Amino acid sequence: MASKPGRISARTSIKRVQIDKSQSTMLITTAVAAFFLAFMLVGGKALVDQIRYQNKVIGTKKEAVAQLRSNVQATSSLNNSYKAFVSTSQNVIGGNPQGTGQEDGDNAKIILDALPSKYDFPALATSIEKIINSQNMAISSIGGSDDEVAQIEKEASPSPETVEMPFQVSVTGNYQGAQGLITAFNRSIRPFQIKKLSISGSQNQMTMNIDGTTYYQPAKNFNITKKVVK
Repeated sequence: MASKPGRISARTSIKRVQIDKSQSTMLITTAVAAFFLAFMLVGGKALVDQIRYQNKVIGTKKEAVAQLRSNVQATSSLNNSYKAFVSTSQNVIGGNPQGTGQEDGDNAKIILDALPSKYDFPALATSIEKIINSQNMAISSIGGSDDEVAQIEKEASPSPETVEMPFQVSVTGNYQGAQGLITAFNRSIRPFQIKKLSISGSQNQMTMNIDGTTYYQPAKNFNITKKVVK
């Protein structure tokens, strides 16, 4: 017996509704799953990036702590070395650490006098005058270019370099005094370089003209820096 047309149509409509509901449910489920998957991927990447960043921060902090501990140990060793350096019975140029002569003073004072940290031409002229007087030579003139204004710009830095200080000296005296003056410049704890030397006159009365150079070195600057971890 053939089915009636009305019943077939009703059954077909019910099946189509059921299929449409099923497809809608599947679509919604897929969309929700895709949303959660995308959220998890984005959130997971952010979490991984945060973990990497924190690991970098922790690693940098560990390096800083290790360097700090090393510096503390080095400070103790440096302090002991300094005490031993300045407490010798004789300084590095054979003078008395407790004396007041030209070659006297403890080693720390001698080193500071050897290479001053500031440009001071008047102090240089005074030092040269003492050296000349120690050899019983008469000073005719002490000259040079006082470049203090320009040298003010050379501030302390982590890697300071020596700076030349040219000078000119004219003295008179006998041959022994002239010879002793050259020796005194060579033996001075402060480095002197004689670039030009001219001598005229007799053995007992001669004139000596010297063009020379000495040096100073700006102070070394120690900076505590901050590092940004990226």
